[in-house]
Amino acid sequence: MQLSIDLTGQHVLVTGAATAARQAIKRYESAGAVVFHLPVPAYLGPGAGLPARPFLVAAVDDGQPGWEPVLSRYRAAGVPVASEPAAGAAGHVTLVGGGPGSTDLLTLAALKALRDADVVFYDRLAPYQELPVLTTARLVDVGKKPGHHKVSQTDIQQLMVDAALAGNNVVRFKGGDPYVFGRGGEEVAACVAAGVKVQVISGVTSAISVPAAAGIPVTHREVSHMFTVVSGHAPLTADEHRHLTGLGGTIVVLMGIGTLHQLAAGLRQAGMRADMPMAVVERGYRPGQRTTFANLGTITSAAAGCSNPAVLVIGEVVRVAAANNGHAQATAEFDLLAASLLGS
Repeated sequence: MQLSIDLTGQHVLVTGAATAARQAIKRYESAGAVVFHLPVPAYLGPGAGLPARPFLVAAVDDGQPGWEPVLSRYRAAGVPVASEPAAGAAGHVTLVGGGPGSTDLLTLAALKALRDADVVFYDRLAPYQELPVLTTARLVDVGKKPGHHKVSQTDIQQLMVDAALAGNNVVRFKGGDPYVFGRGGEEVAACVAAGVKVQVISGVTSAISVPAAAGIPVTHREVSHMFTVVSGHAPLTADEHRHLTGLGGTIVVLMGIGTLHQLAAGLRQAGMRADMPMAVVERGYRPGQRTTFANLGTITSAAAGCSNPAVLVIGEVVRVAAANNGHAQATAEFDLLAASLLGS
């Protein structure tokens, strides 16, 4: 069970060794509480410098024996005792997949890593807007835009390594999954080369989730039993167009608006039929999400007003989704009509 409570100005006693309790102390201070810290089970009588009856006791699981009598005394006095995890060992890097852009799709492991972070280097495609609520860490924007890299990849890797070597718990917060066109392999290699402990927390990749947000399944029984994920940052070669056309199944292109014209022309030249269904899903799971349905022969003109971040989907699964979405649209229009009639 999770509860939200206003701790502004309230006395909170955090128990646990300093290293283990450091993140809990930061979290409660960030929540506006007046925090007192008890690092070892000790005398709690007059002169101890602790509140006689705090609003809340936050008990950090630091592995020390002797805490139970202390906590039992507060419970007997009617003081709530909340269990808090110990902070992780200092000086490591965690690559966290932030999913397609909604905090609702963050994993529990991602939330735990953010809670335990001292510094977060984040990208613009991750759900960074909610970071001040999810972590007390120092936040550093290293996001890239097409044609404009505020911080180079090499510099990002050096920032991560330097921060970890200085004793910080570092989170590299990325959109989607770190290992799906996220350069996670390069960042792991940089940490390993510097002797920094590193782990990767997978994220919900936009290759699957953004089509799903538009009602498009990347596989569908008797329609498509495979899908291929392609980066749209650079035009594909003629051989790659032929390969994709010959594979069949569903083609998913990430960030492909800038190369859409070359992609459509290349697939047509490779033999893909002009009436192959296509969709462009913009800003999946974000405000302003929009889906444009067309086919290979008309997509260039149909998507003239589209922009990244976007996911392109090519294949018969789009026809299935378009039919479902058409039914949903008709239902929505009926509901709006009914509401207007009832309102009158």
